Amino acid sequence: MFHPLRVHAIERLTDDSVAVTLAVPPELRETFRHAPGQHLNVRYAAGGEEIRRSYSICSPATGETGDPAALRIGIRFVDGGAFSTYALKELAVDDLVEAMPPMGRFVLVPRAGRFAAIVGGSGITPVLSIASTLLEREPDATFCLIRSDRTAGSTMFLDEVADLKDRYPDRFQLVTVLSREEQQAGLPSGRLDRARLDELLPALLPVAEMDGWFLCGPFGLVRAAEGALRGLGVDRTRIHQEIFHVDDVAPARPRPEAPAHSRLTATLDGRSGTWPVQEGESLLETVLRSRSDAPYACKGGVCGTCRAFLVSGEVRMDRNFALEPEETDAGYVLACQSHPATPEVELDFDR
Repeated sequence: MFHPLRVHAIERLTDDSVAVTLAVPPELRETFRHAPGQHLNVRYAAGGEEIRRSYSICSPATGETGDPAALRIGIRFVDGGAFSTYALKELAVDDLVEAMPPMGRFVLVPRAGRFAAIVGGSGITPVLSIASTLLEREPDATFCLIRSDRTAGSTMFLDEVADLKDRYPDRFQLVTVLSREEQQAGLPSGRLDRARLDELLPALLPVAEMDGWFLCGPFGLVRAAEGALRGLGVDRTRIHQEIFHVDDVAPARPRPEAPAHSRLTATLDGRSGTWPVQEGESLLETVLRSRSDAPYACKGGVCGTCRAFLVSGEVRMDRNFALEPEETDAGYVLACQSHPATPEVELDFDR
């Protein structure tokens, strides 16, 4: 369910990014309490079409006893991106933005331990919330941030990260790599690819002994970082990832021919319905023909908003960049990427 939130502030971070602060009215503050690392799904109408996008919350989480008076999200311009163009060029203070309550499983509940993140570009956004919340609420925790950006001028949340360094000098470590600009001090410029990470990570940290790794950013960086960590002995359960950009990535497997006549039964908000699946459409599209309130945002297999439990039948997903192996093993699928592989399929969006 979407709720209107008023824009309280808009701060230009770089030439192509902004931080938008949304005021949360008292009656919605419990609804919009978030865990560090979660995101908001927002929408607006443009040219008669509904545009939905997912943006990570960068502000610290308030915890179990506090409700947020405001939420801050980071938005970077994407070439051809309808909402990011609107946010950078038209959105103004006092405008209303419709948002769903926070969601997402790329989170770290504060606890004692040693944690690290590898981020690229706007991937800093959820990790900023994770790191700031952890360091503020857990005195026996440390955090190492390894971030990759094109240039210093394109780096989001420079001041906020510098503040973490000043406030927690003994518990927060920052490593910055610029791919298109030399730094006066620190690491030489260049991309953080697999070979470089294989060499860099063991020199910085006891890689396999860390209590959690958080990877966020473009597809190539996240996959390279995951490969490096696995190669250095990190258990898969300690690696958490969220991918922001998945351009030009082919489906994980060729889509098999669907049954000639398939029917989908879906449960959403306690109500069930059954509909024929039209040729070529995803199961999400099938539901949306009759239930406009079906949850979705990116429709690209990235955000995980359309996660549903497969009650019966079989499906094939084109691609999956949102669900962990434990989730797919437990029976969860992404409705936006799922197509029927049996004549009857049943999904439950409420589980």
